[in-house]
Amino acid sequence: MRKYIAFLIRWVLTSLGLWIVVRLFGHEAEVTLGQSIATFLLAGLIFAVVNSILKPLITILSLPFVLVTLGLFMLVINGLMVWLAIALAPNLEMSFGWAIVGGIILSLVNYLVSEINELGHKEVKS
Repeated sequence: MRKYIAFLIRWVLTSLGLWIVVRLFGHEAEVTLGQSIATFLLAGLIFAVVNSILKPLITILSLPFVLVTLGLFMLVINGLMVWLAIALAPNLEMSFGWAIVGGIILSLVNYLVSEINELGHKEVKS
């Protein structure tokens, strides 16, 4: 049960992170508030699926670039994942360059969520 709650929290916060990124750097079509919330929840779900399935494959295939750039190419890979999730979601648009910046922001959001989740597990175990 705790894993489902953790997934839902991560999904909502990732959707919120995508909303912030699109508001700052992208474009959303004029839709109602309900449609906008549904769009960003869908984009968050797409981002989770893309991150869990495609990102490991692309990381392995681009491993030489990652090694040569001392890991900086991972910023491009993260940006690609954000751009792909936004491109697949309806009514959202963002350039690839801004998606790289958005990937940095979403990485920070995911890091904070993971740290908060880890603190919650430590308190329960104590």
